[in-house]
Order: sequence, then structure tokens, then C-alpha cells
Amino acid sequence: MFILLTGLLLILRLGQIQLTQHREYASISKAQVTTKLVIPALRGGIYDRNGTVLAMSVPTKTVIADNFQIKSPGLEAKALAPLLGMPVDELTQLLKRHSGYVPLGKNVSAKKAKIIARNHFPGITMIDNSRRVIPNGTLAQSVLGTTNFEGKGSGGLEYGSNALLAGKAGSALTFQSPLGIDLPQGPIANRKAGVPGKGLEVTLDQPLQYKTEQALGKQLIAANAVSGSAIVMNSRTGEILSMANLVNTEAAKGAGQVPVPAVGNPVAGLPGISQAMNNLAVTQVYEPGSVFKLVAFSAALDDGVINPKSSFQVPYAIMLDGKRFHDAEMHPDLTLSATDILAQSSNIGTYQIAAMLGEQRLLAQVERLGFGQLSGLNFPGESSGLLKSAADWQPTDIVSLPIGQVDASTPLQVLDAYNAVATGGIFIYPKLLRATVDQSGKIQPTAAASSRRVFSAQTSAQLSMMFRKVVSEGTGTLAQVPGYSVAGKTGTSQIPTPNFSSYIKGAYNATFVGMAPAENPVLTTIVVIQRPTPVIFGGAVAAPVFSQIMSYALHHYHIPPTMQGPQGNSTTGSASVLAQDIT
Repeated sequence: MFILLTGLLLILRLGQIQLTQHREYASISKAQVTTKLVIPALRGGIYDRNGTVLAMSVPTKTVIADNFQIKSPGLEAKALAPLLGMPVDELTQLLKRHSGYVPLGKNVSAKKAKIIARNHFPGITMIDNSRRVIPNGTLAQSVLGTTNFEGKGSGGLEYGSNALLAGKAGSALTFQSPLGIDLPQGPIANRKAGVPGKGLEVTLDQPLQYKTEQALGKQLIAANAVSGSAIVMNSRTGEILSMANLVNTEAAKGAGQVPVPAVGNPVAGLPGISQAMNNLAVTQVYEPGSVFKLVAFSAALDDGVINPKSSFQVPYAIMLDGKRFHDAEMHPDLTLSATDILAQSSNIGTYQIAAMLGEQRLLAQVERLGFGQLSGLNFPGESSGLLKSAADWQPTDIVSLPIGQVDASTPLQVLDAYNAVATGGIFIYPKLLRATVDQSGKIQPTAAASSRRVFSAQTSAQLSMMFRKVVSEGTGTLAQVPGYSVAGKTGTSQIPTPNFSSYIKGAYNATFVGMAPAENPVLTTIVVIQRPTPVIFGGAVAAPVFSQIMSYALHHYHIPPTMQGPQGNSTTGSASVLAQDIT
């Protein structure tokens, strides 16, 4: 009786499973042998401001074999081998493996994929894939970034805009046992197409980017410098037209420090020069030196504390809180105007002006000019810089800060601050993304860069005239551009030790930042060169690169000349004058 009852219960349970729970258990069974394959969407391209391709993804196919359906592996291998670029013997062995799912080729071109599909090879199927193509080699690589083996952004804009570029992946189903063994269930099923990513149109100009990298790279070689950055900005819109970051791998070997990471092959025509792994212009901070004098001069002019002709008695050195500060070159007491102090880059004269402002006003102007803040580019790894605050203010900082020694900034922050001189006192936030581009080619422009006033138009005009004298007869004569007026500033700053307790002997950063044409600037440019040797001065090392880049850019954009001849017609700077920008 017990056995009869048990049997009856089993029959009832089987009936229940067969009739009422069939779909539920079938679904569970299928799920146990179903594996979802992710099919990457076609990644969006990156284009320069004129539509030139900087990076793009080309559709390809991944070719897969279901070996259980292949009856003649040798014959099939012989026909497929030329299309897959594989030896016949190797391909034959793959086609003989009875696993049901064997990838044969990951990035097969669309042309070859069509031939494979047309020939209807038994047991062969294909799924969508893509390959990233960089037409211009390493050009702008530190800005554009790279993609990893999975096709995801791993640096630069490729990483920062990955969600936009990547689109939405598709999917397909294959069948595996619970032990992970592929099952011969026929071709891949339930394909779901992905949504292609959007493209980016950046503000970079490919020809100018090339010229910028070439001029910077050649100077790194000539100056035996470790690395360098250069940026060209549209003064009026904040758009970054070129942004170069290069490493001299040969010089870095003997620099006595951890080498700046480099990636990729050497820059075309420049042996030993490679792209920096990171966008140094926004990720690496440095003590800017004399280019930071803009802070004190702009505040003093804006507050009416000085005017360009204000006169000062400037000694060679002073003592403050037990420490001695001095100008770069020995000189007797001099009577200098504020303009002369800036043109000759006098540290002591700058201190005298800063002392008239005081600690709070100086600190306020530092932040007002954008230092210590992110630029708004939203670039991966960007640094906001390092600022001296009121809480850790030292008596000697009234000298050190205005000459660019206790604060650290990025080259882009320095450029942004100087661009306010070019725009009549308006600080324009920088811009690197110009538009997005969908798969149909429709362009959606990004919003214009935001802006704010940081000093008066009168102060801007005064600074412009003072910075013109820096280039015409001061420390920046090698920044002159034939036919155009240039305003700008040099900087030669010492490099501090890692713990900031002192400075590394013989280690300097050379900077020039300026704008042209000075009367109505269109372009603002900065060049920073790290650890040049034996010549170290910003006026001798960075200024000539500025001149080359700016000369090309002004002609490239058809900016009419503003002068009959070169500004001062100088081709060699005075060593004593050039040395005066050291801090």
C-alpha cells in the first residue's frame, strides 16, 4: 500500500511538472547552458575642428567556428587561411577541435568578411567587432589618449569621454554546459545590435598641432631638456587649438629623477622624442617663476596702487625675516619704473609692489586669476595646483609668492590667467570639446565657454603695453614674430626637491607665455620646457619656440601683419637680460 501511494504521488508530481511547470523548468534548464556574449558597439570617432579624423573605429568581424558542423576541416582551412591570414596547418587543427565555439579571427576586415559570408562555409559564423585606427600616428596622443585591448578608453579624452564614445554594446547567445564546455547548438542566436557611440569634434587644429609638436620636440633635443608642453589658445573663445606634451627619453635617462612616463613610437622625424603618457599641460604642476608676477602687477594696477610709470628705488638684495632675497643679476641701486621692473623681471622690484598690496590682497588675486582651481576642461587627472593659504603664510612669502616660488600651477592655468590680458580683463574658461557627432553625421555644438571679469579693461591695456616692452627690449626678445607685435613674459624657475625643503641644484623650468597681435590679440600661447641644460633661461629656451609656433599660427589663420618689420628686429638676446627672469 505504501509503495502504491508513493508511486501515485510520483505520477502526480511528474504530471504537475510536465503540464503546469514545464515552461519554468525549461527556462531554468536553458539558462544553465546559455552564455550571453557582449558585442561591442562601434566606437565614435574623434575629429579635429575641421573634420580631420584623429581617431576612428573601423567595423570588423570576429570569425567563429562551430566544429561539430565542420565535415572537411582540411578543405575549409585551405579556403579560409588566406582570408584570416593564418597558416593552413594551424587553422586545420582549430577546425578539428570539437568544442562548438572556437574564435578564429578577431578583427577581420569587412571586405574579407563579405567573402566568407558569400562562400557559406559550413560551421562558420561571424559577430560584429571593431578596430581603433589612428591615422596620424602619435599626434596629440597625450590629449586624445588610448584604448585598451577591450576597446575601452584608458587615458585622455578616450577615457574621459568613454561613455559617450563607446555607445551601447549589443549581445548574442551561445550555449555552454555548466562546466563551461561549448555545446553544438547551431549558430549564435538572439543577436541584439548595439547602439554606436557618438563622435567628438575637438577644438584642436591638426596642422597647428603638428607644427607645435615639431617646434617643441626640436627644442627639447637642442636644449637637452627632459620634457615640455606647449598650448595655443584662441584668445577670444578659449578654444585650445593645439596642446603638445613631449618627453625627451634620452635626456630623461640622466636627469637624476624619475623619468616622465612616455608612450608610443617616437614623434615623426624627432628621434628620442615621444608623447608624454599624461597631458602634462593640465596634470603636472610646477613653480611658475616670473610669469607669476602677473598676479602682483594686475592687482596693483587694478587697485590704483601703481601705474606703469610709478618709480621705485630697487636694490640688488634685501633681508627679510633673516633670509636674503636678490635679483638674478648683480646691480647697483636702480631707479626703475613699474614697466621696467616687469620688463627686466626684477624680483626685488616685484616684492616692493607686492608689499604695497599685502598678504590678503595677493592671495585674493591668485584665486581670482584661476590658480588653485580646476580649469573646467574635466580632463582626466587634471590638477588644481598647490596654493599658499593664509593659514600657513610665512613672513617671507610676501617675497616668494609674487615671484612664483611658493605656489605651484599647471601650464594651462598660467595660460588662462594671461589670456585675461588679451581679452580686456575677461577670464575665459578653456575649451577642448567643440561638438558631438552622431552616426548620421549630425553635429551638435557644445556650449560656449563661460567667462568672468578679473580686472578692468584699463588694467588690461596697461599690462599689454608693459608686456610688449618685455618682448621689445626686456627678457623676451627672442619671442618676437616678424611683422607682428607680441606681448608676453618670461620665467626661469628652480625645481624644488620632492619634500619642498630646498631646490635641486641646476634644475630649472623655462617658460614663455604671450599673445599676438598685441594690439588686438587673437592667439595666446605658452611654452614650458623642463630641465633644459646648459642654457636654462625662459627667454632663451622657451621664447624661440613661442616665436616659431606663433609665426606659423598667425599666418595659418590669415591674421594681417600689424607692423612694417619685426618687433625690435632682435635675433639674439643679451645673456645678462635673459638671466634676470630667474627666481
